[in-house]
Amino acid sequence: MSTDTAGTDSTASAASTEGRTIRLACIDSEALPLFSKSTDGRTRGGYEPEAAALVMSRLPGGAADVEWVMVPWEEMIPSVRRGDADAVWCGQGITPERSAQVDFTRPYAVFNETLVVRADDPARSPDQLDGYKIGAIAGSTNMKLAETFPGVELVSFGASDDVFGDMIEATRSGEIDGFVDDDVVMIPLGQEDPDFVEAFTVQTGNRWGIGVAPGNDALREEIDRAIDEVVADGSLEAVWRRWMPLLAFPLTSEA
Repeated sequence: MSTDTAGTDSTASAASTEGRTIRLACIDSEALPLFSKSTDGRTRGGYEPEAAALVMSRLPGGAADVEWVMVPWEEMIPSVRRGDADAVWCGQGITPERSAQVDFTRPYAVFNETLVVRADDPARSPDQLDGYKIGAIAGSTNMKLAETFPGVELVSFGASDDVFGDMIEATRSGEIDGFVDDDVVMIPLGQEDPDFVEAFTVQTGNRWGIGVAPGNDALREEIDRAIDEVVADGSLEAVWRRWMPLLAFPLTSEA
């Protein structure tokens, strides 16, 4: 009986938009152009927050406010499953493992994956990494890619809010030799910090989605329709080009 009631409440919440707030789980990290670290626990810039605000403004019945629920990376999906957040919107590649824990919307972004090393490191391909310590976020698509590099020692990250900063500093200090993340955050790092260089990029076509609690079809379908709308009218592409002008917009109305 309690399960049925919870499902009814979830559907009713998704259908009601007056004074509505959508709580989105994410890390509070400096990883532009995706997002900047907040100054007040809520306000920040970047593609992710601006795209989220755009999509939530198109929910049925009028715009919903966005409240960011800042948690460590490894706590994002659990926070949705236990009801502390309505969805996770934070660089979530759509994988079978994650899809077993949350229900994903259609993609709102697609990225490839890059290995960054220190600027004086000569490695430029996976077969040059034998004996290297390579970092990636635990359970991520980046880690799955790193697992394919021959002869490397893998180092997992994800226990803190600032996981991207943790991997940068671990590489800078020599604790690890490099780390894998999506190309969108590696491009500015390689261009703006003289300590690092992009070793190579793998064209993985990593699809990012918004994950809602299993069975919350009402909210998932609302978000899907909103993404369809902002892709079709070009407004999401405008946000993309504002923050990531070096990357081609990857979405169409049909996909």
